[in-house]
Amino acid sequence: MLTLDPGTPAEDLTTALWAGLLADDRPHFDAILAEALAPQREYLSDTEQALYRQGKRLRPAVLLLAARMVLGPAPLPRKVLQGAVSLEMLHVATLIHDDIIDGSALRRGLPSVNAARGTETAVLVGDLQFVQAIRGFVRTVDRDRDMALIELVLDTAFQIGCGELDELRTDLNQEPARLIEHYWRTADRKTAVLFGLAAEAGVTLAGGRDADARRAGFAGRRLGRALQVMDDLFDLARDQAESGKPRGMDLLRRRATLPLVYAMEELGPDHRVSRVMRGEPLDAGELERCVTQVRATTGFSRAYADARAQALEAIELLRPFPASHYRYALEDLALYIVDRKP
Repeated sequence: MLTLDPGTPAEDLTTALWAGLLADDRPHFDAILAEALAPQREYLSDTEQALYRQGKRLRPAVLLLAARMVLGPAPLPRKVLQGAVSLEMLHVATLIHDDIIDGSALRRGLPSVNAARGTETAVLVGDLQFVQAIRGFVRTVDRDRDMALIELVLDTAFQIGCGELDELRTDLNQEPARLIEHYWRTADRKTAVLFGLAAEAGVTLAGGRDADARRAGFAGRRLGRALQVMDDLFDLARDQAESGKPRGMDLLRRRATLPLVYAMEELGPDHRVSRVMRGEPLDAGELERCVTQVRATTGFSRAYADARAQALEAIELLRPFPASHYRYALEDLALYIVDRKP
């Protein structure tokens, strides 16, 4: 299955894909992205530019690989590359809005847009990315069938907004089983739908069959689920030097992530971690101790097992596609997501 040189570090897989299988697509992607950013150039600072420069472009890579499962190594139609650019812009819009909601001062180790420019400007800049993303997807329409893709894009944007609201309105006094159900619904809406859109749009824009596009979309959503759980684990395991943000922010903000919900279930309602999650004040100096207690529970490994199960489901959903380096790369990507050390 391996599509990279054996010596390639796992953490560099996405970068290697752009330098390898997607190398011919990269200059075209960059050119279309520059075109999309040009109309708003006067409103963008180095902070926003950094979001585009430093991003791993994981979602557009998924779209392009899905398209190439249909088209093979032939030059891609412009509309496929336009879709990949629009997807990246939609993702950047969600990052900006996420940081506003979370009050995050850092993004990838640099000041977030809201920290650098203020909340009001950040909201407007995020909205610009969103609108420009939708405009880009509209430009991909050159046949009646593509109109269904626009509906999917708008539905995805709606689901992302619902997921953000769902996360904010989580009732942490619910039973663990209800919290786990709520978590998966929120993860599907916040994260998984964008990966589902990436894979489904790639097959659709490449002219693939509707059934194949839907199957790819299901695989993409499994990738997104796995990525969300792993991000939740990294929040508890990685320090600021590795993740670009302080450790344990989900606990501090009382976010009902899967490892935290599992830990609450195991530790019981009277444990300090459970009481903090339900609103009891937490001293900054106590945060690290609570994080250590969460990591000592079986909830941490249970959440990891769930992430890996999602990745393996994604691989199974990809199996019916013809064997190719592009399908293998998506399978490698699924494993890469869960093989990174928490």
